[in-house]
Amino acid sequence: MGFEQLAGLRDRLRAEKEQAKTSSAMRPKQKSSPQAKPRDQDPAVEAIWRLQKHFPLAFPVNPAPKVPLKQGIFKDAEQHLELLGITSEQLKMGIATWCRGTRYWASLVENALRLDLRGQAAGTVTAAQAQYAKQQASRQRSQDRRNRAKQKARVPAPTVIPEELTAD
Repeated sequence: MGFEQLAGLRDRLRAEKEQAKTSSAMRPKQKSSPQAKPRDQDPAVEAIWRLQKHFPLAFPVNPAPKVPLKQGIFKDAEQHLELLGITSEQLKMGIATWCRGTRYWASLVENALRLDLRGQAAGTVTAAQAQYAKQQASRQRSQDRRNRAKQKARVPAPTVIPEELTAD
């Protein structure tokens, strides 16, 4: 699932939550857990949403371009788990999802500044890292083309009707 799809899912879930708030305003109040969240919420999406909320310079909201992150950003972010309200595993999945995909790879150009959680410069992208990002983006585009070709080539299997159902 690409980040754009994850962002769409996040927006849809936010809208559903907002709609639920509006409709629940007309019902009597019930006690609920302050940590309650939708059961179908992807933990990576939840982590990304919280990172964007608390660290908007390092994790900008689409359509703003992604920025190269400091190497070791996970260890820095791990110090803020309580603030973020997520587990270490969720954080790991969120950052891994964020750093995968063409939007992030496009940001990794040679000599681009890497940013820490506060948006401060914390290193630069090397030529080898930029080359690796280009290769990853190329592989992803190739895989996407193959997947689209496979889907177009799929022909539904003919339906076989048992003889006992066709007999008069």
